[in-house]
Amino acid sequence: MYLGISILWDGNNLGRLLLGLWEAIKIAGVSLGFGIILGTFFGVIRTFPSSLIRIIFRIYLEIFRIIPLLVLLYVFYYILPENFNIDLPNQLVSVLVFILWISAEMSEIIRSSLMSVSKHQIESGKALGFNRLQLYQYVYFPQGIKSAIPSMINLVTRVIKTTSLLMMIGVTEVIRVGQQMIEHYAVTISTAPLWIYGFIFMLYFIVCFPLNMAAKFWERRIGG
Repeated sequence: MYLGISILWDGNNLGRLLLGLWEAIKIAGVSLGFGIILGTFFGVIRTFPSSLIRIIFRIYLEIFRIIPLLVLLYVFYYILPENFNIDLPNQLVSVLVFILWISAEMSEIIRSSLMSVSKHQIESGKALGFNRLQLYQYVYFPQGIKSAIPSMINLVTRVIKTTSLLMMIGVTEVIRVGQQMIEHYAVTISTAPLWIYGFIFMLYFIVCFPLNMAAKFWERRIGG
């Protein structure tokens, strides 16, 4: 037991794990920033009465919901660069794939929240002479965005947890660092996986638990 826990303090192992967590949070943060903006734009467009627009974005949404994220990472990191003779850093591929995935999920959150606004509120806005832009500014978003906040927070949590897949394309995030440490110590310390993965679990819990509680708080506030 002592040998197992001592792994965390051996050399710069603790720093490596924290840097791996920071790498995951950094990729998640950049992806969420662009993905939420793009997804909000897509979500608004999907509320327009154009059948063609709805079909196009529906196909886009279903592609990124049906195809596993790991498959998309492989396609963008291995298959496309090989066929088009380009070299893309794994961090860039991670951000691009995550932005596409997040924007698809975010577009559905925004669309659902905007469509949940009561017709009475919309008709009242029209009666006041609001044009389409003003309806979104003064009716749709103020009324609908409140119901979208819990889902947005849950999406943030999902993105942070899903960064664990990035180890499959060589990104040095916390799971990959942990795996490297296990491979180094497993021969001499049999409990190495228990302590290393246990510590990684604690790191994810510290990051994600407050977000989960925030989502529940907003759900209770809306429900109340």
